[in-house]
Amino acid sequence: MPTEFSPADLSRIIEMAWEDRTPFEAIEQLYGLNQHQLIKLMRKELNAGSFRLWRARTSGRSTKHLALRSPEINRGYCPSQYKR
Repeated sequence: MPTEFSPADLSRIIEMAWEDRTPFEAIEQLYGLNQHQLIKLMRKELNAGSFRLWRARTSGRSTKHLALRSPEINRGYCPSQYKR
């Protein structure tokens, strides 16, 4: 696991981790953090209550794992997420 991330990268990693449609595998591909490493990073960076909410939200969520994801989902974000 990389030991240092820029503030911008750290912010993006946390944002991606919170997004329902961004699988853990996408974070690993972009930043080199597997799910276990991401959990450790989130525990370190979030306050305790936020970390518990995040874990409850991501535990068992099929969209966070490519292997469990429906093949009908072919994008990593909601169409209204990046409004122009």
